[in-house]
Amino acid sequence: MRLRLIFLSLFTILLLSCQPDQKESKENSQTENVSFTTNKYEDLVSLFNQWREFEQPQLLNGAPDYTAETFNQRWSEFKDLQASLNSIDTSNWSIENKVDWMIVWAEMNGYDFNHRVLKPWVRDPAYYKVLWTYRSDVPAHEGPTNHAVIDIWKYKFPLSQEARESLLQDLKVIPALNTQAQKNLTGNAKDLWITGIRDIRNQSKELSDLKEEPSLKDDAEFLQLIEEAIASTDQFVKWLEAESKSKTGPSGIGKENYSWYLQNVHLVPLSWEDEVMILKRELARAWSSLKLEEHRNRDLPKLQAADSPEAYDKMADEAAKSLMSFLNDQDIVTVKPYMEPALRKHLGEYVPKEERNFFLIGEHYDARPLYSHFYHWFELARMDNEPNQSEIRKGPLLYNIFDSRNEGTATAVEEMFMHAGLYDDSPRTREIVYIMIAQRAARGLGSLYAHANEMTMEEAGAIHSEYTPRGWMKTEKELLIFEQHLYLRQPGYGTSYITGKYLLENAMADYARIQELKNEDFELKNFFDTLNSIGNIPISLGHWQMTGSKQHLENIMKSK
Repeated sequence: MRLRLIFLSLFTILLLSCQPDQKESKENSQTENVSFTTNKYEDLVSLFNQWREFEQPQLLNGAPDYTAETFNQRWSEFKDLQASLNSIDTSNWSIENKVDWMIVWAEMNGYDFNHRVLKPWVRDPAYYKVLWTYRSDVPAHEGPTNHAVIDIWKYKFPLSQEARESLLQDLKVIPALNTQAQKNLTGNAKDLWITGIRDIRNQSKELSDLKEEPSLKDDAEFLQLIEEAIASTDQFVKWLEAESKSKTGPSGIGKENYSWYLQNVHLVPLSWEDEVMILKRELARAWSSLKLEEHRNRDLPKLQAADSPEAYDKMADEAAKSLMSFLNDQDIVTVKPYMEPALRKHLGEYVPKEERNFFLIGEHYDARPLYSHFYHWFELARMDNEPNQSEIRKGPLLYNIFDSRNEGTATAVEEMFMHAGLYDDSPRTREIVYIMIAQRAARGLGSLYAHANEMTMEEAGAIHSEYTPRGWMKTEKELLIFEQHLYLRQPGYGTSYITGKYLLENAMADYARIQELKNEDFELKNFFDTLNSIGNIPISLGHWQMTGSKQHLENIMKSK
């Protein structure tokens, strides 16, 4: 084994030393590869930085270059990076450092999979959406996203001179990227194509809204640039609509590809078939538990929804206070000073009954189940205020690899907090929790059939809608389209809420069992604090680091 590693290391040095010198330019930069031949953790960190630099595309006419020619030219450089990673000997490393190696391995697998199978720049028009007006509640934008994204929510108006110049440069990318997209988008994925037009059309509206910003009304240069971006986006929409008439193919990636992606990129130790079984089980459990709750509560008055802005604000304030007091007083998790402010930015507002979507319906009865899911905002505040010390973990992982951790945890704590006593003062609220679990299971199940190409996106949406209790998914169609479209674009995301919950429950069970074997008490606060300290990495890796056990990862490890 040692001789083999030495040979691989020497081979890597020889291979990389034969590469021609590469020069950087503003329009066309390449990463200079360096071999990693020792077993030092510092080598992994260096390689990680090199990999992240490589992952940023070259530029073509000022926009990220997603042309087939450039991908093919850079492929050998990517394979060199993979070889360098595989040449690092981690056998004597700590579990924490081995976990970091697995993160880099998974990200590189994500690049490989996108290149071979997912190809969002070829199949998915929504990939070319540039303007984002809101912050995602997970570490990075949900779904495949191009590298020229403009997070307009980060800008404060009126703009400083520096911010103005930055935004001007960012907006110049839109026409160039729209033009390139019309060359790259040669795929035949009908559902992705047709639904993706909606995202690009929305970008035009968002640009028009930006043009109405009062502080820009006298900035002729800025307004002209926005007009050019709108015109380009509108022309792109017309092109997409014309091309859509010829699109006839499936949009799913198939069961085999789906399972490979789950295991080798998102590090979810499950297959397509496993996820179908888990989601069916969770859907049935949620429905039956809901009916038992309804029976138990049959003599209690029904929950009353907030019926005015004043009533909503009062209810939301009390819900936030109740949740934060519960977390602190019941020793659920260490409550940091930044947590309640992070939650209070997202308390929502009153929405008339006829306009409420699934989540808003429950929120107007009792906001605590949804605010429990807003554990998301605690995690983002932690990234902002207490970034993880690992260079590899402190920022968002690529390709939504964080989904089992962030969406899974946010979904799991809805029920965990309930069982720990959050709703002892309002038993009827428990019904909302089970309705939310059923909705997540139904929509994930639909997404699985869509990826297996056994259903269209519309048919998957029917499962999502029909199997959500009380008809709460039938009140407003925009959410249904948004969710099923996202899950078709990003394999594994639609199921991550329930399967991530399942994996977190497994981790908690294993953690508690080990505590018991050591004759130590299980403390919920220690569990969540430890989980939080590990960072926003796949639950399977968190499980390994928290318990020292990697039995659940055996099948994934075999494919390394």
